[in-house]
Amino acid sequence: MTEETRENRLKRLRMRSMRRGTKEMDIILVRYTDARLEAMTDAELDAYEALLDEYDPDLYQWISGQRPAPEELRPLIAEITRVAAGG
Repeated sequence: MTEETRENRLKRLRMRSMRRGTKEMDIILVRYTDARLEAMTDAELDAYEALLDEYDPDLYQWISGQRPAPEELRPLIAEITRVAAGG
């Protein structure tokens, strides 16, 4: 099995970000990937990829502040929220 190139990984993660199933999360996550994905380290990409395994309703509630995010996801959720707000 060959290892995925960084370029292919970034394309795959962007695609996963834009085809979530809910339009709101598509918009929020594509905005985030456009702003941050290419500069992320491998560890940050790992964390973001794990975040993409979460359910859209949960992600939306965490990002919108309706419910607190799990402790281990809070820094990444806070960053996504800042980018989504235009920061």
